[in-house]
Amino acid sequence: MTALDDTRPELSKNPQRNAATTRVWPASVGLMRRSLVNIVRLPSAFIPSIMMPIFQAIAFSGTFFAIIQIPGFPTDRSINWFLPLGVVMGSGFAGIGIGFATIRDLEGGFYDRLRLTPAPRTSLVTGPLFAALVRSAIVTSIVFVVGSLFGARLTHGPLGLVPLFIAGLGIAAIGTGWGLGLAYRFRDMRAAAIMQLTFFLLIFLTEAQTPLFIMEGWLEGVTRINPFNNVIRLSRLGFLDAPMTWDNTWGGLLALFVFAGGTLLFARRGLAKLSDV
Repeated sequence: MTALDDTRPELSKNPQRNAATTRVWPASVGLMRRSLVNIVRLPSAFIPSIMMPIFQAIAFSGTFFAIIQIPGFPTDRSINWFLPLGVVMGSGFAGIGIGFATIRDLEGGFYDRLRLTPAPRTSLVTGPLFAALVRSAIVTSIVFVVGSLFGARLTHGPLGLVPLFIAGLGIAAIGTGWGLGLAYRFRDMRAAAIMQLTFFLLIFLTEAQTPLFIMEGWLEGVTRINPFNNVIRLSRLGFLDAPMTWDNTWGGLLALFVFAGGTLLFARRGLAKLSDV
């Protein structure tokens, strides 16, 4: 047998065999690592997702500090009210940022090369999703630490961080699915404006700044039916005087599950259409 007769599987030139032996998990991890490495290579694309929620939490809590004087307000610290909002916003943009990066790859031609590899198509969604979850965890941790320096306090001990992280990770998954789905369909920066506008509308048409019981008019009606209001409530559970019961959590968990599943399916179908182009 000569060197040219080497038939080891790892040297197989059969693309169908390579595709068959490629698994979703290692391909997803590879794509996740690439996305995380880009944080160092292109920090300007990630730093705003950290600075924006920090600025938002501090600026809102300082500007609207008198909100705690409203009778029945659920906390005596304005930072407790606005810090979870900052986390949700930052996590959402951690996911949407994945959509921005995908648009850059599509416009630059890198995505075409990526689609020619034997990596399972599902990994092109799960890999960016894993990266967004890691980014969300980083954002949530940093915002919480900075918020604590400005007076934020957990009212239920360390357990109060659980709903905050769940809300952040869930919103990041939703942002990833929505961002990827739009990127695959538009394939240029037209999708970026839609990603941001829809996210802002869904978040700010909630109890983002003021509690529901003092709202009036059309905003009250929209907030009552907006599922994302339950997500905002979930993120704040550890910082308010309300008890951490199932009645206060199931609505937020259901909204995260339904919207994350729907947007990720939206992304997967968008990828299938992209492959047909």
